[in-house]
Amino acid sequence: MSQFEAFTLTCKDGYSLSARFYAQRGANLNSLPVLICPATGITKQFYHSFAAWLSEQGYNVLVFDFRGIGDSLHGPLSQSSASIVQWGQLDIPAAIDTLLNKTGAQQVILLGHSAGGQLLGIVPNHHKVAKVIAVSGSTGHVKNLKGRTKLLAPVMFKAIFPVARLTLGYGPTNAIGMGENLPKDVARQWAQFCSRPGYVINAIGRTVHEDFHAAVQAPITALWSSDDEIATEANVKDLLRLYPNAPTAMIELKPAEYGHKGIGHMLMFKTSHQNLWPAIAAQLQA
Repeated sequence: MSQFEAFTLTCKDGYSLSARFYAQRGANLNSLPVLICPATGITKQFYHSFAAWLSEQGYNVLVFDFRGIGDSLHGPLSQSSASIVQWGQLDIPAAIDTLLNKTGAQQVILLGHSAGGQLLGIVPNHHKVAKVIAVSGSTGHVKNLKGRTKLLAPVMFKAIFPVARLTLGYGPTNAIGMGENLPKDVARQWAQFCSRPGYVINAIGRTVHEDFHAAVQAPITALWSSDDEIATEANVKDLLRLYPNAPTAMIELKPAEYGHKGIGHMLMFKTSHQNLWPAIAAQLQA
């Protein structure tokens, strides 16, 4: 028997997203289903082992590809009109409603990885989210980056992306080991949002005209690793400050305490680091 049901869900604008539903297989059903929202340029397959493990812990789980990414890319990448704003305004809301319809629950837990945990403030049906677990969740503000990423990001945002937009028609992130290549507007907005504090808050009044940050009251917990070059402590705080009426918490994971040389921005969902998964699951229950 397959560990998941593969299907497509439809957004308000008619765009279809590729998704997987992992039905709970544990002895005890947890009442709130979990929606895994991926990081920028990361496909649903990346979260397969973790999603299957969560289902064994008693959770119904849905994970999907954002528009323009993975199996949710329709046609040539250079012709994709997908944007990060659409991910928040259209994709996440459709995924929330689909998961609620499949499970009969009233609310979901949003488990967002990086960008997947940054967008609740522009999600129209945010009230259907009971809590947010933002794994490696931060604003990614370039001035607060560390290490190699602090050097690479300005080159990527100010040189590679603008040139590639004109020559290739997309953001070539795969070549530098940063996930799938990105639709041109995703790459452009990523650069714009990370260039100033606050991430998507920088689109309010420009490409976003409904701001729900102050309306969000669901608890938000950010888990990040001390060696994460993107979700640094300063950038995690920068994200949480955007939600003045939501209870927030920060949990720092230190690689050595879990027997790892590093965790960084991406390894928390890898089977090599599955001894971290109970720490994430504990926040689902909290």
